[in-house]
Amino acid sequence: MLTKPSQVLTRSVATGCWLLSLGLFSPAMAQNGQPNTVSLNDLSAFRNPGGGNVGKNWQIASDVTADFAKTNVLTSKSGSGVLVNLPTDRDKANLLSALEHGDIDMELEYMMAKGSNSGIYLQGRYEIQLIDSWGQKTAKIGDNGSIYQRWDESRPEGQKGYEGHAARQNATKAPGLWQRMRISFQAPRFDKSGKKIENAKILRIDLNGVTIHENVELTGPTRGPLKNDEVAIGPLLIQGDHGPVAFRNIRYIVYNKPRPELTGLTYAVYAGQYDKENALGQAAPEAKGTAPKLTANVTVSPNNFLVRYSGLLNIKEAGEYAFNLAGAGGFTSMKINNQTVFPWANSNRRSSASVSLPAGELPVEIIYSKVQGRATPSIGLSLQGSGLREFFIGDNLAEGGFNDNGPILIHAPNNTILRSFMDVPNENGMGRRMRVTHGISVGSPKQIHYTYDLDNGFLVQVWRGQFLDATPMWNSRGDGSSRPTGMVQRLGLPQLMLNKLSSPQAAWVTDTTGTGFKTEGYSLDESDRPTFLYTIYGSGVQDVIRVLDNGSGVQRDITISNPAANLYARLADGATIEATGDGSYLIDGKSYYIKTAGNVKPVIRPAGNRQELIVPVSSGKLSYSILF
Repeated sequence: MLTKPSQVLTRSVATGCWLLSLGLFSPAMAQNGQPNTVSLNDLSAFRNPGGGNVGKNWQIASDVTADFAKTNVLTSKSGSGVLVNLPTDRDKANLLSALEHGDIDMELEYMMAKGSNSGIYLQGRYEIQLIDSWGQKTAKIGDNGSIYQRWDESRPEGQKGYEGHAARQNATKAPGLWQRMRISFQAPRFDKSGKKIENAKILRIDLNGVTIHENVELTGPTRGPLKNDEVAIGPLLIQGDHGPVAFRNIRYIVYNKPRPELTGLTYAVYAGQYDKENALGQAAPEAKGTAPKLTANVTVSPNNFLVRYSGLLNIKEAGEYAFNLAGAGGFTSMKINNQTVFPWANSNRRSSASVSLPAGELPVEIIYSKVQGRATPSIGLSLQGSGLREFFIGDNLAEGGFNDNGPILIHAPNNTILRSFMDVPNENGMGRRMRVTHGISVGSPKQIHYTYDLDNGFLVQVWRGQFLDATPMWNSRGDGSSRPTGMVQRLGLPQLMLNKLSSPQAAWVTDTTGTGFKTEGYSLDESDRPTFLYTIYGSGVQDVIRVLDNGSGVQRDITISNPAANLYARLADGATIEATGDGSYLIDGKSYYIKTAGNVKPVIRPAGNRQELIVPVSSGKLSYSILF
């Protein structure tokens, strides 16, 4: 029987959201120019801070491996494609990039050895901490992904460090796994005399898919910079003196083009419900005037009005520009230089549009017709181009996606269960997602959570950090789905966990036809933790998933009564699966670990262009852990 979950709902106004997300990470990336990739065929993209050759602790390799149980042990394999730091007492130099940057979007993958420590200094001055923080419930200033503190020796003891910014969540993966960081940085601004007029800013940092910083202002260099001044452009600095670390797939986009400006904006407001482009006719405006910015606040009417905006768009450099126009609850259109960029359409169905524009002051006309009563009036315009980071003009609500209720977050201060649809990426679905229709998400106060698919007895995903965002399910009409809000490790597309195979080489059955699969729900223990129950091939199955005490992952114990002959369990599938020799397996390009217990001897086998890890379960018992 389902029990009502213990729910804590948090509502807050979303801030700092982007209409089209970061240029480097969004489908509109091509409008910003294809990202540059740092060559890791050799060390020519780097230099020594002290001059001369790059330190001997830095090398190029084809692959690296770190044991999550051995401190500061990182082994490399000869070849190219991976930048590796293996410091010794003698050789432990930092590393500078040949690249010098101002505004930049950057992404990279990195691997930490157990107990290791490093950091990336933007412009050589503002450190983003890289450290093994695996298993910690909350992040502190010195933890992985945090912005390190500034330092002043003249301050009293205990107060020398200041203005550090801890990551919102600890989204760290285990040592020996590849982690992904995405950084969007805005350099400090200076006037013509060289005086700083605007602080540097971290616009956003994502760690392993979790946003851990947004709109953080940096008043000056953090501790241990290349130099203690601030500059318009500077190199990246990577610490080499703290511990073993490896990097790969370093990509970036530098933004150095001036922003267009919308000036001389006037408006005319017309009362009435205008749902067709030519419905305005010869109607006279009920109000008109000048506006300091693009906003729907030029009228007090909540609905049934049309606003026509006119002004000049000052394009400082000719080129291709991408626009996105959004108006809540109605229709929009836009012309630039007497050219239609967005024809009259329902703004909820609007996609981006690109147009080639000459330099100069170009006439612009924007129309917003509000006809739907539920939505709060708001309008916004975003634009971007090659060398121009996407920026937004308009109402904050439009920037945040029109949800004036804010996100609805579910926390898990106790063991918590929520039934909902759950969408998971479908790698073969051309960008489409697969919907789990009978998903059970289980939250833990240890901040390790998971989703179970009752239709297949399949563990869909595990994640670390905060629990669920129920906004898609509970805001307005909703669609019945929720989303994890922590660092998610997907475990593949849902399919049967157990299967009968005629041989160890037989293909895995992808649906339940002919298996007699029947879910029997779940039972709860004294701590409200579920044991999932089902039958398959006439055998009863108890599936127990428990969070490990050290926060490293989950343990799964499966008990099968009267197991059918030739019954196998599929523990994992991935692009690659590697045995480490101690009962552990690296899954899907070092994304997570499977660690078996007892005398279990899984088999790695090909499955199309991927690999599977399967094991016979004739004994009726199976135990293994998922570490991530």
